[in-house]
Amino acid sequence: MIKQKLAKSVLNLFGWKIDKEVELPEKCVFCIAPHTSNWDFFVGLFAYPAIGGKKKQFMIKKEWFIFPFGIFFKAVGGIPIDRSRRISTVDQLVEVCNNTDHFHLAITPEGTRKANPNWKRGFYYIAKKANIQIALIYFDYKKKEIGIKKMFTPTDDAEADIAAIKEYYRGVNAKYPENFAI
Repeated sequence: MIKQKLAKSVLNLFGWKIDKEVELPEKCVFCIAPHTSNWDFFVGLFAYPAIGGKKKQFMIKKEWFIFPFGIFFKAVGGIPIDRSRRISTVDQLVEVCNNTDHFHLAITPEGTRKANPNWKRGFYYIAKKANIQIALIYFDYKKKEIGIKKMFTPTDDAEADIAAIKEYYRGVNAKYPENFAI
């Protein structure tokens, strides 16, 4: 509770507000867009506890889990991804999801802070294979608003689903708008 109040206070100090219209299930993938700045990571670090989140997770190469970086990344929810395993990253994360009671995995589907209309689809396939929903979360820098307004359930039509997800983000103001492409 103190952690949540502190996080909200820090966000408020910097003028940010949260518009949360849906309750988050114990397991879901967070699709976070737009992602045009390294500041998104720091906004997210405070946004998650401010919404009452228990334990967030994000992917990072296992090579970063060396001392002292590993201590930090583990503490803030990093999941080490072993690219040398013969199992796909999607399958590794579905395995993590299936072996835990709580799974909130944050992914920025743009995969870069530069304009990229060809979003990576791992977030979608993780949710589909794990049979969980996708929380559509945005950081609107013009409004200074973090929005959690919609949960999306993947269907059997990935093309239509990705198009619908991208459409949800139309009109959201990135920190660097020229780098946000849907």
